[in-house]
Amino acid sequence: MPQAQYPEHDINQVFDYIHTILSSGNVADNALDEMSFLNRLFAALPVEAVEYGMQFLHGKTDLPKACDEILPLFVRFVNLVDYCEAIDILGQIPSTPSPEELKKRIELHQSLEEREKNFCRPLLGFAFNNEKAPDKIDPETVSSEPETESEEEGSSNLHLMDGTAPILVCKDPLKTSSFYETHLGFHAAHLDDESMPHIRLVRDNIEILLVKADPEKTSSVLPVRELYGVPYDLFIYCAEPMLLQMELKNNGVKLIKTLEDSDTSKHTNREFVIEDIDGRHICISQRLN
Repeated sequence: MPQAQYPEHDINQVFDYIHTILSSGNVADNALDEMSFLNRLFAALPVEAVEYGMQFLHGKTDLPKACDEILPLFVRFVNLVDYCEAIDILGQIPSTPSPEELKKRIELHQSLEEREKNFCRPLLGFAFNNEKAPDKIDPETVSSEPETESEEEGSSNLHLMDGTAPILVCKDPLKTSSFYETHLGFHAAHLDDESMPHIRLVRDNIEILLVKADPEKTSSVLPVRELYGVPYDLFIYCAEPMLLQMELKNNGVKLIKTLEDSDTSKHTNREFVIEDIDGRHICISQRLN
């Protein structure tokens, strides 16, 4: 159940809070859609039913029997508020976290995926339709068509481009691959097409391809930042940079810049920089918007 204090009767203030948190970033792609969907359903209810929803938010479960049919809406509403509270807490990164704080952050981060599972799923016989604004709700026009599975869960559009994989040129791809597996937590695999002798590294939503350098072109193995004078050779977004920095530090990865060294007066992202076995500088940053 939500832990923060909310107004007893004004659901609009609660949705204002939800919108503020979800608009800050680092949330599921369809989180704002879930907010809009629930907002429309509440807008179609009688005032008394909305009031019961606010009572449910404040922990009152012995609601009138007439609320049984719309109870799933109240549950989804509380789930979304819970989700926002977790996002709010995770966005406040302590400079010197205690073991208890780190444990709580890990648990909160792991709980997000479970809360996101129901986002935009059909509710009370209605399916999400993003073509109508919340302030123009009409109960007679809310879509009641059965849900159809999209190519990507949580999205109604087919993404013709759905990922990227930077190519890293290495003197010894096997040696580099071993480092990424043992120190950075990647899983390595050779592609089936042996005519393209490269290694595919995968961790979470990140993919990297390793290729062997042409021995006659020595400049091809120089880090990008040395060739072109850019700050980093690779940039990776991370949901929890503090936890990842601790993991990589414990794995013996060289830290060029830590989170504590980040200039928060100039950068909106929390970031740290590591060096891989080939001398590349990889910036790992939290996306805030």
